[in-house]
Amino acid sequence: VEVIAAKGLCDTRISDIAERARTSAALVIYYFQTKDQLLTEALTFAEDRFYLQTFHELTDISSASDRLVRLIEISCPPEDRTHAVVGGWILWIEIWSRAVRDGETARKREALDRRWRSTIAGIVRDGQQSGEFADVDADDFSLQLASLIDGLALQVVLGDREVTPTRARDLVLDVARRELKLDEVAAT
Repeated sequence: VEVIAAKGLCDTRISDIAERARTSAALVIYYFQTKDQLLTEALTFAEDRFYLQTFHELTDISSASDRLVRLIEISCPPEDRTHAVVGGWILWIEIWSRAVRDGETARKREALDRRWRSTIAGIVRDGQQSGEFADVDADDFSLQLASLIDGLALQVVLGDREVTPTRARDLVLDVARRELKLDEVAAT
């Protein structure tokens, strides 16, 4: 994960990965026949790690609105560009680029995106059941929110000076509050 995030897929050699993993290039090739497969497996690994850490953190939060806020905070790239979340976003940029030209990468990308939107939709449904969130289509909202996070994260990772990590996070939180009518629902 770290090697691809640091060098990009095009500049990553199998020998770079083997050296980092303290193994042989032949063994890397044995398990990952192509660099595309290596990329999708690296992103899947990074995403599994993200979901495990997120699950542990969100489990202790009782309200759906607080869980959604924390999920947004965790998902947006942090100020610290060496943070693992930034590396994950760099892998996503590589996947998006490859998915345009490679059907298998596109299928894996789609599965990862479905998982992400399902996570958001699950929190929204919990919030609707508890009366914290307005009655919106949870699937449409999760698509909208995931796309907003993706787009703003891309700008942050690319170093757009107008889109700081704080601004990106605040914009996403504002959309969530507005669409789910958090202030209105809480007042009733």
